Amino acid sequence: MALLITIMAGILFAAGIFCLLRRNMTKIIIGIILLSQAANLLVFTMGGVTAHAPVFADGKTGMVNPEHADPIPQALVLTAIVIGFGLMVFTITLLMRAHAVLQSDDVNEFNHTDELP
Repeated sequence: MALLITIMAGILFAAGIFCLLRRNMTKIIIGIILLSQAANLLVFTMGGVTAHAPVFADGKTGMVNPEHADPIPQALVLTAIVIGFGLMVFTITLLMRAHAVLQSDDVNEFNHTDELP
């Protein structure tokens, strides 16, 4: 299962980098979102993926089993999701403002912003 999640994180990283290399500002924002989700998936996988097992302690004995998942990466991923959402909202707002001024979302149009009134 961890191998499948690692391969999926690699695919997300590749798609994110591909989108970052485009000239369209919308695709750049999608690339940033894909990269952040890939990083979250990778950190989550590093904490250990166990199916049908409690995170903190065994339900019967109450003792922590070393085969269970580590809760620290899960907490870090939850924090990163919130920060990524804030970044996504900021970049979408920035894109909307840039599109209102330039009437385009092409990155090369930003070279001519000094000539605007």
